Amino acid sequence: MAMFKNENGKSVLLKMVKGIQENKAYLGEVDGLIGDGDHGMNMNKGFSVFEERFKDKEFSFADGLYELGNILFSEIGGSMGPIYGTIFMDAAEAGEDFDEIGRAELMTMLEAGLSGLQEIVEAKVGDKTLVDTLSPAVDALREERDFKSSLLEMKKAAEDGRDKTKDMMAKFGRSARLGERSRGVLDAGATSCCIILTTMADGIMEYL
Repeated sequence: MAMFKNENGKSVLLKMVKGIQENKAYLGEVDGLIGDGDHGMNMNKGFSVFEERFKDKEFSFADGLYELGNILFSEIGGSMGPIYGTIFMDAAEAGEDFDEIGRAELMTMLEAGLSGLQEIVEAKVGDKTLVDTLSPAVDALREERDFKSSLLEMKKAAEDGRDKTKDMMAKFGRSARLGERSRGVLDAGATSCCIILTTMADGIMEYL
């Protein structure tokens, strides 16, 4: 069975960084339609700080996720820093003892991140948040199949979850004040979460 070595995580994390950097303006545009428009800027700041500090160091997938999460939690503005910080640090702690990561191990890590998030935010699927992307992505990893197929299904679930937020009414954050007027626009958090999960999957698949 194909597995990904935890120690090979650096290239995966840097691919995630590049995905956010390349979509900084797009995330800002999405957020600006019903939010304050700073999501792309804040995410780019946090991911770029991580890149600058760790590009010349070696680190595992779990260690990299923890360091990225710590930076997002403590150093970027907006509500999304603590949210992503919690997800990444909890996922990292769940995976720190894995030498190799396959479908079940990645599911364990992302499930821990989702659980950690839901301890601080009451959002559930259907509330137009990043939970609409992350939760179905975790669910896609529950089904037993080979790792590459699981990653492809995870990507598809994340993309479908993101797209579904367009027709939802926001229940959390600044956009919740718009009520029905928040429909017709993608959720910025769901969009950035999709970028993160798809680039993560692409990075891991390079080793399979």
